[in-house]
Amino acid sequence: MNKKSPTYYYKLTVLSLMLQALSVHAENAVNVQILSATIKDQKIADATVILQKNGEQSFTGETDAQGMANLNGAFADDSSALLIVKKPGYSDLVVKCPCAGMTYAISPVMKNLDGMRVVLNWGAEPADLDSHIVFPNNHIYFSNMTGTDALLDVDDTTSFGPETITLERKRDGERYVYAVHNFSDGSEPHSKRLSASQAKVFVYVGQTLIRTYYVPKNQEGNLWTVFAVTESGDFQDFNTIKGVTSHERLQTSEFQGIIDHSEVQVADYSAASQDVAKNINKQGEQAYHAGHYDEAIHLYQEAIELDGNYGQAYSNLGLAFQKAGNVAEALWANRKAIALADGSTAATVRASSHYNNGKIYEDAGQWNDALREYHYAKREKSNPVYDKAIKRMQQKGAR
Repeated sequence: MNKKSPTYYYKLTVLSLMLQALSVHAENAVNVQILSATIKDQKIADATVILQKNGEQSFTGETDAQGMANLNGAFADDSSALLIVKKPGYSDLVVKCPCAGMTYAISPVMKNLDGMRVVLNWGAEPADLDSHIVFPNNHIYFSNMTGTDALLDVDDTTSFGPETITLERKRDGERYVYAVHNFSDGSEPHSKRLSASQAKVFVYVGQTLIRTYYVPKNQEGNLWTVFAVTESGDFQDFNTIKGVTSHERLQTSEFQGIIDHSEVQVADYSAASQDVAKNINKQGEQAYHAGHYDEAIHLYQEAIELDGNYGQAYSNLGLAFQKAGNVAEALWANRKAIALADGSTAATVRASSHYNNGKIYEDAGQWNDALREYHYAKREKSNPVYDKAIKRMQQKGAR
């Protein structure tokens, strides 16, 4: 009988464990491609790509000349994992997985105070999803790529995206609605392929990804009405799928009929979640007063994740953004604080938020915009500071 030594069996066991580990890494490999959101088919090299999950080791890679990054993780590529993409000059991208085999686009930092960029990515099927944005006298989409301070930067018809719409300036007093149409199934209103597409919409303001929307699952329809930006600049979430019958293209009148009857999504936050949000908001205030603005921003955002109707957290976030120099983001946060303000302090919150926005515009030399915000502040609450600000803008020629 051919006997094997204990060393032989030890080595065999080690080899078996190594093969199992390699198998796990292969099964959990995440390969993604990173493109530019604003230049069609431009691959982004040297971007840092991070795969992370709470309680697990993070895995980091760099994109090559083709924008490809290969990450071999020891945890599953599922909805509990996050993919983070960073590159100087671009806004950070954060997206929930599964991510393997996907293409994502990163947005160059925006400089305009009232600018906004909306980026759509999806999976292999269907081949052609289209971005649409409608606002007074404008409908921006593949057949009408330019409008008033608006541009469809990238149109994609061969899966994954991106499809990108950039607003150079969102105009006060005008409502904007964004939706995604499944052009591939344009004549099939009961198709479920849009719902199964893994579509994601990323909204950027300044240098920050401020909102992310994930397509609702297991629903019929070929039109995903995603969100609106109200006349005062507040975001309204729809996130609903409906069926439309246009074959060649989505007609403005049909689109308008859908969005006019879409219901704003109202999230319900538990009392426990609201209590945790208040505690985290207090931690944010402590960080803010200590001059740790980036930490304060992170904490306020965490509080808002737990309670999206927390007006004080948005107001605090606006101040922290402003101190950190992220002034476009501060405008957005202040507008949300204004929209959510209620109770006995509502007028004070609205007035101070408008005043803060006025200061941002004044510092940027946009006198007319500053004057408008100072008037809004005074309308909410009398204050000699607001009167002085109004007079100051009028002396500069604002009307």
